[in-house]
Amino acid sequence: MNLYKALMCLGIAAPAFAQYGGPAILSRGEAPAAMATPEIDFRPFLTVSGTYDTGLAAVSVNSQGQLANASSFGMQFGWGVSGTHSWKHTKIGLDYKGSINDYFTKTYYDGLNQSLGLGITHEFSRRLVMSLSESTGIFSQNYTTLGLPQTVPFDSSQSNIPVSDFFDNRTIFSSTSADLIYRMNSRLSYDIGGSYFTDIRRSSALYGSNGLSAHGDFQYRLTRRTTMGVQYGYSHYTFPGITGSTDMHTLSGTFSTRLSKMWEFSGSAGAIRVESNFIESVPLNPVVAELLGVSSGLAVLYNKQYVPGFSGRLSATFRKGVFYLTGGRSITPGNGLFLTTEMTSAALGYSYTGLRHWSLTAQALYDHGTSLGNILGIYGDASGGLTVSRDIIKSVHFLAGADARRYLSPSFTLYNRTVYDAHIGLGWTPGNVPLRLW
Repeated sequence: MNLYKALMCLGIAAPAFAQYGGPAILSRGEAPAAMATPEIDFRPFLTVSGTYDTGLAAVSVNSQGQLANASSFGMQFGWGVSGTHSWKHTKIGLDYKGSINDYFTKTYYDGLNQSLGLGITHEFSRRLVMSLSESTGIFSQNYTTLGLPQTVPFDSSQSNIPVSDFFDNRTIFSSTSADLIYRMNSRLSYDIGGSYFTDIRRSSALYGSNGLSAHGDFQYRLTRRTTMGVQYGYSHYTFPGITGSTDMHTLSGTFSTRLSKMWEFSGSAGAIRVESNFIESVPLNPVVAELLGVSSGLAVLYNKQYVPGFSGRLSATFRKGVFYLTGGRSITPGNGLFLTTEMTSAALGYSYTGLRHWSLTAQALYDHGTSLGNILGIYGDASGGLTVSRDIIKSVHFLAGADARRYLSPSFTLYNRTVYDAHIGLGWTPGNVPLRLW
């Protein structure tokens, strides 16, 4: 009996990519533990599709002084590669996608879109593990999703990735994080980590953002299925093009549990101290302006408050797919139009490649934000999309998809608009497994 207990403890303490080691911890950015697999073959793909997009909106107005709002048919040429590979102590996961859009009547919106998700996990020893994650890309039309690709070992919803941009504007983004996890024993582990992100927007009318953060936590495994802990984090945002910054301190409790072989829940709840400073130009009283010979002056917009912060993810992992429901409230750097924002978000998604000839991916997102920065107000969006593929002959697949997004704001009437995207075409990928498009 003692030998059995010792072997059980050793199995818990020793990290292994191919075995279950406890529920994933969302606050550490981990993907559901049940998604961990020894290896998924790296598969390239090529696609060509006909497209139709509405609501194309550059950062400009038309000849009537109205906001741009165009529609056009076009062609899209896509490519990518995804997969995982494991060595004795190291695992790498990759999800890369790229495309070129060519619009028939609105050539201004032609452009190149690319995104990369890369995760690396390395075991220095049975106790010490390092994880690195990178999400980066460039886009003109923002159809970025925050799903759970089966080939990337982290949850992209925990990265600072722009997902609610209003204008079709050239944007470059990057979000990098690193964590070092030390397992004190079979139950107690510590994590220290940090991250850095940057969003660069081409239009001078929009604001870019930069940010860095540091965090630490300890987690205690109550049972083989349940883990609890405490986390502290600090973040700092700056915004090129405007004098201002935001500092945040977050303290939260965490809870993770594996409900069954397939189902898993992880979440956190706590409080965020938000402190923002922005300097803005304001018009002077006409008398003062006449006296001094200047028309404007500088004013400091200072805001400090405490807001609740929480996050949660319920997931089910199948042999050939994954279902997830996520939600939370946090502080984000905004979308280039609005800056520091208290954002409440929810996402629902399902991807499946288990059918003999079919694969599908479905997702719905909702964001509701209150801007605390340069422009005070409420904004958000709701979106949904579906993509399906079916093999026709060996390595050749039919694919089709559609997306819709509704921008919402009770504060600004013209912010409310709906955009659509639809595509249909053919894809190529080696092998007989249906084409994965998430």
